[in-house]
Amino acid sequence: MKRVTIVVTHLLGTGHLSRSLTIARALAGAGLTPQVVSGGMPAGHFDLAGIDLVQLPPIRSDGATFTRLLDKCDNPVSLELMQERIDLIGQTLRQSPPDVLITELFPFGRRVLRDEFLTALAAVRGLDRPPMVLSSIRDILAPPSNEKKARQTEEWLAEYYDGVLVHSDADVAPLEASWPVTPGIRRMLRYTGFIAPPMPVVLPGDVHGAGEVIVTAGGGSVGRKLFDTAIEASRLADHRWRLLVGGSDAQYLCEKLNQSAQGAPLVAEPLRADYRAMLTRCAAAVGQCGYNTAIDWLQSGVPGVFVPFSEAGETEQTLRAESLRQRYGYGLIAEHELTAQNLADEVNAAVWRPRITNEKPNFDGAAETARTLIQMLEARG
Repeated sequence: MKRVTIVVTHLLGTGHLSRSLTIARALAGAGLTPQVVSGGMPAGHFDLAGIDLVQLPPIRSDGATFTRLLDKCDNPVSLELMQERIDLIGQTLRQSPPDVLITELFPFGRRVLRDEFLTALAAVRGLDRPPMVLSSIRDILAPPSNEKKARQTEEWLAEYYDGVLVHSDADVAPLEASWPVTPGIRRMLRYTGFIAPPMPVVLPGDVHGAGEVIVTAGGGSVGRKLFDTAIEASRLADHRWRLLVGGSDAQYLCEKLNQSAQGAPLVAEPLRADYRAMLTRCAAAVGQCGYNTAIDWLQSGVPGVFVPFSEAGETEQTLRAESLRQRYGYGLIAEHELTAQNLADEVNAAVWRPRITNEKPNFDGAAETARTLIQMLEARG
């Protein structure tokens, strides 16, 4: 069977890894052999059954600037650790040569890890039969800060890549909305639709989350302000609220939040495996606007309020939230304008909005990715 290796490093939340694992499961279902080389912090809430996962010495970003990296002990990464990661990537690709190499986000992002990705690209180029090489990107990217970075991205694409998988619906979020797409790049684009796992089966009698306001802030630790504000907003609104907290310190943070929430109609608990099922029966949702959160909401049809992450000049989530507000009527509060009162007001309005039942985008992106790879491999011979 054809082997597909995905190289991915999530540095803040876990969305990049989640998307790569969903693709890997679809590849396995289509008869391909997926391998995921992961360089971010281990995330225990993901199902890894049937997936060949190679864990690099993990790193994470110290905040949202993505320029200062920390190791698993929260120390600045050393040159030795980064070299160990590079060596393991090269060793993995040589020991298990792929037929397809996919670099997640690079070369459009993750420039702080360029040495790792360029090592991977050089390693497969030296194989007896070099693989097909593709970049895998989400719907909306952080725009290049200058023309030089945009030009460098296009040069890397021209030198190393056979195509770019855009995990978006072009009618909802074309790449041009966030990246300068030249004719050379446009020829390489293959839109797959959004990457989303199948909606969970909702069992009769399962009422967890029914009628509640569900609040999430992704799988990282950047949502504390949203959680604190949600506690005060719950005192002003009409429904019971439930905070679902991700990250390695979730249990500790939940204890702190529950202490702060005494007397409020609210409970905080670690992120649950049945979160997506809860979205199908809750009254409304509140969250940031990462890729996976947006897809979860659209799939379930839940009305809600986005508070997009915008620290350190980040624009990706704001662009996505504005697009979804215009197209589907979601509430939107800028992070710097968030207060308990306007969050309670927006949630009360969301509760009365109908669920989204039609004109949904294409969620078949993982299966379409598998079909695209098979077609390209067949054409390659």
